[in-house]
Amino acid sequence: MNARYESPHPASHHETRMRNIILLGLTSLFTDISSEMVYPLLPFFLVSSLGASPAILGLIEGVAESLASLLKVVAGYVSDRAGRRKPLTILGYAGSAVGKLLLYLAGSWGVVFAARIVDRFGKGVRTAPRDALITESSLPGTRGQAFGLHRAMDSAGAAIGVLLAFMLISAAPGDFGHVFFWSLVPAVLGIILLFFVRETRLQGHRTATLPPFRWHALPAKLRAFLIISLLFSLGNSSNTFLLLRAGALHFDPAQILLLYLVYNISYALFSYPAGRISDVLGRRMVLVAGYVLFAVVYFGFAFFVDPERAWITWALFLMYGIYSAFTEGVEKALVSDLAPVEMRATAIGLHATLVGIGLLPASLIAGQLWAQIGPQAALGLGGATGLIAAIALGVLL
Repeated sequence: MNARYESPHPASHHETRMRNIILLGLTSLFTDISSEMVYPLLPFFLVSSLGASPAILGLIEGVAESLASLLKVVAGYVSDRAGRRKPLTILGYAGSAVGKLLLYLAGSWGVVFAARIVDRFGKGVRTAPRDALITESSLPGTRGQAFGLHRAMDSAGAAIGVLLAFMLISAAPGDFGHVFFWSLVPAVLGIILLFFVRETRLQGHRTATLPPFRWHALPAKLRAFLIISLLFSLGNSSNTFLLLRAGALHFDPAQILLLYLVYNISYALFSYPAGRISDVLGRRMVLVAGYVLFAVVYFGFAFFVDPERAWITWALFLMYGIYSAFTEGVEKALVSDLAPVEMRATAIGLHATLVGIGLLPASLIAGQLWAQIGPQAALGLGGATGLIAAIALGVLL
């Protein structure tokens, strides 16, 4: 099939591309400001204000994140079949805003459960269509830059959100509703910006006749990379374990928030350069470096952190941000490079789904290893998985 995506206004094609990328980046920036104002405080709100148990917290997050993971490939396929990206993207970001509104209104953990379901529904619906729109708004030789810029703006929003939450909760300790209310403002701003994004349209391909998804219809290199991504995700447990490790090293809650801030700032600063480097040197080289860096960070947290040498923990969180910058946007660009045009959103969604599926057993395994043997075993497994993925990527691709 010789399908291709074109702007409906060819005379201003370049301007349309750049405007789309910037607007989508700003939408992610504002949405992440909103999300990170809420997410770090949610466990405390559930436990201290609503009386929920840690088991309830685990149930809420497990169901919500699983829903988001499964929806990504479905939304990608629907987007490919419809030949449209913008409507699903708007619907997904609107879901996140509605989720924040429900949190503000929540008087029981059941309403919080509903809020997280709606929020993660939005995440699952928007991810693949949005990333396909970023791909189609960039030239093949600049996709790394486009995704790098998007990830930089996304993680900058996360850093701003953490700072705003810190300031608001410090000014009014225990007033979670105050923070939840103000989180609605950036969420709504992000949705408004999406209406100025110009839709791309599929030319030369009848999307309504797109066949049902088949694994073997994907190119061999893409299948290999998806398998490697799943393998890597099985060792990439929740960031909560790194924060838990820092807490065991006598970092107090305020310092842990600052560690998380260092991670997000590092992620933001290195995302765009990493994307540009991948355009010049190739995606594989940058991803291998990122996976190796992940292994170094996890081995560092497993065996080299020390309460007497706090600088090591700070340095590892800085490096963890660089690892994220070297992998998340570059992985999306690589999937976009390898996927057939008519299955691009499906492939992007499938990659996100596989990564999400792997995160649940990864965290369960890490939790059991931590409880039965110790943090060295749990984090050491992550480091070993990172090295195996780096080797596999270097050999198979």
